[in-house]
Amino acid sequence: MPQLNPSPWFLIMLTSWMTFSLIIQPKLSSFTPTNSPCNKASTTTKTAPWPWPWT
Repeated sequence: MPQLNPSPWFLIMLTSWMTFSLIIQPKLSSFTPTNSPCNKASTTTKTAPWPWPWT
């Protein structure tokens, strides 16, 4: 079964991961988000139990 031979695929996988790690990831990490997150106070809602008619 040729798909079990790791010889050609391991080099391709290693090359693609190295490309991602060394070239693409630093370029993506340099972008700054345009909308910074704001610190809103979380609002809690008071929940009441459901009034089931058979209880």
